[in-house]
Amino acid sequence: MEYGIFDHLDRNDLPLNEYYEARLKLIEAYERAGFYAYHLAEHHSTPIGMAPSPSVFLAAIAQRTKTLRFGPMVYALPLHHPLRLIEEICMVDQLSGGRLEIGFGRGSSPTENALYGQDPALAQDMYTEGRELILQGLTQKTLSYEGKHYKYKDVPMELEPLQKPHPPMWYGVHSVEAAERAAKQNLNMVSLDSAKDTRSFNDKYRETWRALHGDKPTGKLGLSRFIVIADSDQEAMTIARRAYPVWHRNFYFLARLSGRMPTHPREPEFDRMMDIGQAIAGKPETVRQFLQSQLDESAANYLVGQMAFGDLSLAESLRTVELFQKEVMPQLKGNA
Repeated sequence: MEYGIFDHLDRNDLPLNEYYEARLKLIEAYERAGFYAYHLAEHHSTPIGMAPSPSVFLAAIAQRTKTLRFGPMVYALPLHHPLRLIEEICMVDQLSGGRLEIGFGRGSSPTENALYGQDPALAQDMYTEGRELILQGLTQKTLSYEGKHYKYKDVPMELEPLQKPHPPMWYGVHSVEAAERAAKQNLNMVSLDSAKDTRSFNDKYRETWRALHGDKPTGKLGLSRFIVIADSDQEAMTIARRAYPVWHRNFYFLARLSGRMPTHPREPEFDRMMDIGQAIAGKPETVRQFLQSQLDESAANYLVGQMAFGDLSLAESLRTVELFQKEVMPQLKGNA
């Protein structure tokens, strides 16, 4: 059983320089606690994401950690120049000693694409082309590509990733079709959906994987949940109920401006998130029982916690990490 962290890097009231330093200190604690990887969201023009250039923040993580793996969940490809992104991936992988994990997507917010001057209707095609040519650029000495949106001829690839043929790849899934694609493309995946829905994704992934690879071990099949741990259920709930609405306001910031709802909406109250199984706050035993039930139902083999969100203080998040490491992590059992 392995564990990861998902982070929107959403805004709180700290000055930005202090905010970034506090998060880097928390990420150092994730490493000390034995987490496998730190997964960073990409968002633009919104307080839900203070790392609109993921590679910049990931490069800082590379210098503050030694063993923790990390990467974008995901690079929003329509908002990146593919050649520039190839170069950034290679640099961060080299700077980190080969600890980068990469995820690609079309971006979850049409509004963000539109604010960047992109037509949201083109996002899927741009993602498909961008992913294809980036993988070529990471594995070939010269890049030539002829597509609808991108055209390159004989571009020298002077940089290369340290990990060969390229860093491990990730995919965020919300459907069985996406899970099938992930298995066919040898991707790890993470679901933020219900345990029941996630089980259908994981079953489809494993079915497709076995047909292609037999008994070869699958990739990581992740389940992500908001997690707050304190010394008592009451204390943890008080903290979560205060912090989560701040995150939720950040999450809906662009929706309020544009009138366009998020692709994957979230409940406005932490209690409701707990009711539907997408969050937990409590003492260690309460959290352990909930997470074990979620892992059993979803058949996930990788648990991803969101332990910093809204106005959670550094001390509160550090306490969650400490209790998770000492009293939750050793007892959880995953799925092969």
